[in-house]
Amino acid sequence: MPQVFEFKLPDLGEGLTEAEIVRWLVEVGDVVAIDQPVVEVETAKAMVEVPCPYGGVVTARFGEEGTELPVGAPLLTVAVGSEGALEPVGPADSGSGSGAEAGAVVSAVGPGAGSGGAGSGAGEAEASGNVLVGYGTGAPVARRRRVRPEAMAASVAAHVTAAAAVSAAVPDTVQGPVAVVSPLVRKLARQHDLDLRQLAGSGPDGLILRADVESAIRALTEGAAAPTPASAVAAVSVPESVPAVQPSVPLVARSAASPAVERIPLRGVRGAVADKLARSRQEIPDATCWVDADATELMAARSAMNSAGGPAAGPKVSVLALLARICTAALARFPELNSTVDLEAREIVRLPEVHLGFAAQTERGLVVPVVRDAQARNAESIGAEIARLTEAARTGRLTPAELTGGTFTLNNYGVFGVDGSTPIINHPEAAMLGVGRIVPKPWVHEGELAVRQVVQLSLTFDHRVCDGGTAGGFLRYVADCVEQPAVLLRTL
Repeated sequence: MPQVFEFKLPDLGEGLTEAEIVRWLVEVGDVVAIDQPVVEVETAKAMVEVPCPYGGVVTARFGEEGTELPVGAPLLTVAVGSEGALEPVGPADSGSGSGAEAGAVVSAVGPGAGSGGAGSGAGEAEASGNVLVGYGTGAPVARRRRVRPEAMAASVAAHVTAAAAVSAAVPDTVQGPVAVVSPLVRKLARQHDLDLRQLAGSGPDGLILRADVESAIRALTEGAAAPTPASAVAAVSVPESVPAVQPSVPLVARSAASPAVERIPLRGVRGAVADKLARSRQEIPDATCWVDADATELMAARSAMNSAGGPAAGPKVSVLALLARICTAALARFPELNSTVDLEAREIVRLPEVHLGFAAQTERGLVVPVVRDAQARNAESIGAEIARLTEAARTGRLTPAELTGGTFTLNNYGVFGVDGSTPIINHPEAAMLGVGRIVPKPWVHEGELAVRQVVQLSLTFDHRVCDGGTAGGFLRYVADCVEQPAVLLRTL
């Protein structure tokens, strides 16, 4: 008979402890291969596909789309093997010990399933045993038993049916733990004094979902708010001389006409942004300075760059790429702003490489992809990397590594049609440069009033790492490069 393995949500790394199920890629009863993606999840960093380390038949899924699961919670169960006992193959092969570290735990199903024992050697589970979210799994097992999907599916269906019959015959008080995966569901039930054992779950195998708890809460609320029967209301005599006062609008109707309050959970990307911005405001004593700059010469230089060489010259250089290159040159002159603060050691840590983050607004929210080693790139290379990361951000395919490790952030809020802003520093960085829209404005140029392309630049900096003189020098150098791009020739 097949042996059922429970595949749990693996450690996502980068300090991430939970993920939201976006889309299931398999159904119960489907035959899956080793390393086949089975579910698409969204973390606070990115959206990734989770590959399953086992090959077999899917017997159960845990969690509906939209459910948030913590690391270590069950994702699905897979029936592996045919007749005889099987053992999981994974970390034990490399001497690491328990198979739980691979994200899967054996769950005995059917009579005698555990009698073979892990050490019987009767067979091997079809599993790679090495799950890395978004990056596939490790090398497959050298020896594995081939199983016909038709025979496996029939055997699994028989054992699942038998297990369900046994479960139905056991009283509720001795059936073991409540069928709840999400800690949010348990917390919600505790807040409203709900007994989860009295609820019938609508999820796979009776799993209690958040919608089930919310439905029960609504039922309790409606029952408590139900009008008291007329027979139970004591009659109150009113003197004939006192006229009855009738409200112009019935209270019930007025309440029904009021719009319902909408509650939006702070989770996923929105939750991560909220946590990071709040921490930045709590920990960093920031200050902001700004300056208007004449960007006419910068725009002319960009036009000349993109027209030189014709179509064979390659992709166009964007304004953002030029500003990013200016930032790297400015950080070379003012390294104080490419640093972070170690609170425990009470030290300012100056960083040798510039990993330049740039704010990108997507349908999933605000994300900050990072251009690695920007100090070693020219404008064309930076522009190509920005274009690649922006496309990955729009499709939700950024990896956690592409969203972390930034040392300085460039925020082009001019794309929203605004002139200025006071950016919030991207913790734990020390500064952020904001760029407004470039628009024609009256400007004194060479002693005469003229219409020029003007942009507002703002720098928000951590006052612990430097004083206003350093921040002002950085911003003035950036403005000089914008007004006279030839200044950059000294550092190119």
